[in-house]
Amino acid sequence: MYAMWRLQVALCTLSVLLSLSSGGESKARSCSEVRQAYNVKGFSLVNVPHQEISGEHLRVCPQGYTCCTSEMEDKLNQQSKLDFENLVEKSSHDMRTTFVSRHKKFDEFFLELLDNSEKSLNGMFTRTYGKLYMQNSEVFQDLFTELKRYYTGGNVNLEEMLNDFWARLLERMFQLLNSQYHFTDDYLECVSKYTDQLKPFGDVPRKLKAQVTRAFIAARTFVQGLMVGREVANRVAKVNVVPACVRALTKMMYCSYCRGMPGLKPCHNYCHNVMRGCLANQADLDAEWNLFIDAMLLVADRLEGPFNIEAVIEPVDIKISEAIMTMQDNSMQVSAKVFQGCGQPKPSGIGRSARGISDVFNTRFRPYTPEERPTTAAGTSLDRLVTDIKEKLKESKRFWSNLPDDICAKGKLTESDEEQCWNSHAKGRYFPEVVKEGLTNQVNNPEVDVDITRPDTLIRQQIMALRVMTNKLKNAYNGNDIYFQDSSDEGSSSGSGSGCSDGCTTEFVFVGTEAPVIGADRSDERAAAAAAGNSLSCGPSLLLVMVALTLPLWAMQTQWR
Repeated sequence: MYAMWRLQVALCTLSVLLSLSSGGESKARSCSEVRQAYNVKGFSLVNVPHQEISGEHLRVCPQGYTCCTSEMEDKLNQQSKLDFENLVEKSSHDMRTTFVSRHKKFDEFFLELLDNSEKSLNGMFTRTYGKLYMQNSEVFQDLFTELKRYYTGGNVNLEEMLNDFWARLLERMFQLLNSQYHFTDDYLECVSKYTDQLKPFGDVPRKLKAQVTRAFIAARTFVQGLMVGREVANRVAKVNVVPACVRALTKMMYCSYCRGMPGLKPCHNYCHNVMRGCLANQADLDAEWNLFIDAMLLVADRLEGPFNIEAVIEPVDIKISEAIMTMQDNSMQVSAKVFQGCGQPKPSGIGRSARGISDVFNTRFRPYTPEERPTTAAGTSLDRLVTDIKEKLKESKRFWSNLPDDICAKGKLTESDEEQCWNSHAKGRYFPEVVKEGLTNQVNNPEVDVDITRPDTLIRQQIMALRVMTNKLKNAYNGNDIYFQDSSDEGSSSGSGSGCSDGCTTEFVFVGTEAPVIGADRSDERAAAAAAGNSLSCGPSLLLVMVALTLPLWAMQTQWR
């Protein structure tokens, strides 16, 4: 009995000794792996412990025995913020690059298309009509100047501009076809009033006006959309990392260092909760972003089909020539009706030329052969550009709500083995459930303390910018243009398929991003960006609020065809 008791005491003593020995070994655990990993991050090893020390000084990581000093924890805190910013930047790089490169390509394509069309018309009309065209070439030059000005963001009423072009062309041709008469300015103004009634150019002006208006509205709005997408993505990708997020990131990424396990990756679901907490505001952008992408895709369909600007602009020289031929064929009837309505003009005393103006205009227009016609945008075509961008746009849907998934992809940032991963305090399975994305759902986030009552201001501004642009795209899809006036017009907006009334600006308010001036690598675009980024004045902000309140009601009335 006594022997048995002595054996039990011996065993207990041995157990205590083994325990103490184990504890001593634990206290003396080496920090060599941590020192190596810490040094790889670019930090100095001065004052970095060689063995674990007591961790009462730690504010973020577990306070057991640790390889981290207070200074190390602070540096890892800063490093986690930089790592997170780089992760978001890298994960969004391809999507942001898509908007940057495609905006540049489309802009170059449309501008080159206009330049080539103008060169084509100038070359053909010079050969066909010779001196008569050269003496009146400013009428055609002004047409292309105004088309470019509209596309690049100018305040141009397309319908009025085209009406003015045909009226000016009628005046010039009427004088040439009736050169034996003298016409005063008042008489020519009377002539121009008969443009709609007499239809001297046949049905060409009506058809061309409809085609040009719809095509240019779609082209300009689509390129504006690419620029807005670019600016929104660039701004949202520069995340505002709040202290609560930095704390959670440090705990997830680097507290394993302090526990002597620098190679241990976070558990997959653990990463999800941290990222959904830190990217809660970005996820709230997703709904408006998806509507914006859908609207871009619809306008892209129009660019491929009935609103194809390439199909409208390339043969514009032929269409104008056809209109001139129609005017020539109907010159006698047109002149008679004008004389009847405006009065008999006085003879000029100068007879008509021996050859006759009619003979000049009867010289039929010969278009370029496919080999002669200039290529556009480095030999590409609008169809190929649109097909390419549509695929890229589809890939960008749900980007912001999926961003945590992309960052926390298994094998990249997180450990695929759910039993061999960092769970915020040790190696082992992570048990809390993954919260849903979005700001309001973070009230139950176990890892990040998110204030759901304070949405990120910059994100809300980008949501507004997308909402405004989506509304423009919806109107462009239906062949209409919408113009957002400045604060002097009390923030009202007007939609039109023809353009804008006097005093109206063709640019919508875009708080927190560049003003949407279309054009790649233009200096005034940088100035606009600086102006928009430097100030969020009361006027534009108030306007945005008013637009935000009125747009949903207005959009409900918009019928999609």
